[in-house]
Amino acid sequence: MSALNLPPLPPVGGEVTGRNVVDVLAEQHRELLSLAELPDGPDRGRHAQVLVAELSRHLSAEEQYLYPAVRKVVPDGDRLADRELAEDHDLLVTLQRLDRARPGDPDFEAAAAAVGDAIARHVRADAEELLPLLLQMAPVEDLIRIGNRVETAEEAAPTRPHPSTPARPPWNKVVDPVVAVVDKARDAVTRRTTYAKDL
Repeated sequence: MSALNLPPLPPVGGEVTGRNVVDVLAEQHRELLSLAELPDGPDRGRHAQVLVAELSRHLSAEEQYLYPAVRKVVPDGDRLADRELAEDHDLLVTLQRLDRARPGDPDFEAAAAAVGDAIARHVRADAEELLPLLLQMAPVEDLIRIGNRVETAEEAAPTRPHPSTPARPPWNKVVDPVVAVVDKARDAVTRRTTYAKDL
């Protein structure tokens, strides 16, 4: 029985397989840190758009699945999750500033630097505290289930920051996919690049 009350994964060859949430998020964190190093030159704005989209999706998925898991199985999990949600809210506000500014504007450079610092803090907090605690407290099958859900949630997540939308289940699981439809329509019309692999 799942400690987190998650439905079972289909077995592959009789065993539950897949990437656990720690591996999924560690890979995403490496990519986000790399994206935060915006290159100089004519592609700086395009790289910033991808950073905004990738980080928006990442934070949405963590809010939907990582933080509820931390609340459920980690001692003092409510305090840790609330702290991270507050930090994520501030990051989304700064990310919104970055999304609205253009390279060369003073606000763009200030927002880009602030986003980079916030990503570094976010990655440290997850890597040094949240993920090791979750790894210790949750069964491996649950960690795989959460990893699967994080990856799935990102595909239906907003590509722009929305700091005023709900950040906790169940409402974020309802609102984020709806907002994402609007974001993706805007992305298609403007031909905005939203994935690092497309840079």
